[in-house]
Amino acid sequence: MDRLRPLRADGPIALALLAVGLSGTAPAGRNQGIDHIPSWAYACVTAAALAMAFRRAYPSPALATTTAAVGLYLLGGNPFGPVLLSLLVAVYTIGAQRPLRRAATAAGVVLAVLVPCALIGLGLDLDAVMPQVAWVAGPLAVGVTVRVGREQVLQARRDEARRQADAERLRVAQEVHDVVGHGLAAITMQAEIALHLLDKEPAPASPARDALTAISRTSRESLDELRATLGAVRRGDDADDRAPAPGLARLDDVVARTRAVGVPVTVEADGALTGLPAAVDLAAYRIVQEALTNVLRHAGTATAQVRLHRDDECLTVSVTDTGRGPSAGFPAADVPTAGHGLAGMRERIGALGGSLSAGPGPDGGFLVTATIPVRR
Repeated sequence: MDRLRPLRADGPIALALLAVGLSGTAPAGRNQGIDHIPSWAYACVTAAALAMAFRRAYPSPALATTTAAVGLYLLGGNPFGPVLLSLLVAVYTIGAQRPLRRAATAAGVVLAVLVPCALIGLGLDLDAVMPQVAWVAGPLAVGVTVRVGREQVLQARRDEARRQADAERLRVAQEVHDVVGHGLAAITMQAEIALHLLDKEPAPASPARDALTAISRTSRESLDELRATLGAVRRGDDADDRAPAPGLARLDDVVARTRAVGVPVTVEADGALTGLPAAVDLAAYRIVQEALTNVLRHAGTATAQVRLHRDDECLTVSVTDTGRGPSAGFPAADVPTAGHGLAGMRERIGALGGSLSAGPGPDGGFLVTATIPVRR
């Protein structure tokens, strides 16, 4: 349907060329000493003109039809005339619609057909025919110029869109750095001050000291990761990021941080977890990280279990806990508005063609399960 849409604009052009061709051929013949124009010549004029109704939908077949009609017209000894206007439009279109090499080749074929037809049909010598080559060379040059100009405009628009996207990405990165980075730095500093004060008052080991140590280490690591991530964002997607990317290779760090704040975590892995596509590896890591963070925030006194299973088709990540479970009124597992963290996880997995469910576990607590395709 979209390919036939140009017919609405090209149909009137074809009818105009047809009207000019039918009304102007006889006067052109009289000016060149040809008084009789046979009816089949008008059929050629008609075919050449009506082919222009399809000049943008099917530029090559339209040019071929016009060339054949004009060639037959000239071979019959008919005069140069308005029929060449259809040829002009056809050659211009091929120059504007096709790459230069293909357009030049098509124009060469047109000349190879029409020049012999004119030489034979009209009995002219080559010097008399060569000026008519301008009916092909001229519109070809104009068409190519139009196409190049149009491509430059499109490229300028793409560059501008990319520039605006880069500017917006930098602005968001700066905002995240200023807001989240400042908060993490303040948490780190306060935790270290508290540890320093505890060191001045020797006391036996206490849960408070362990908690402060965990807070200090976790916030410092999170700040380092935030800076690395924002650095990659500022450099752009094509940047050569030499920092190690987050992935399941760093799963032990996440589990250790969770254990350090008092939540026992077990990990079960089935199948090879190396060699995963980078996006899948990162998504799986983020799912575990977000799910364990939710355990810390919402589960209360609980234990957590991380299960990873990979087969030929997909990677399944599940995180379950023994906590208090979802609150009353928690949306169904497949509702995408169940909290910003869950919505973010579902969006990340959906972008990879996978699925995510979250809700009460079979034995209580809370269960998050993500299935991510791994076959490329």
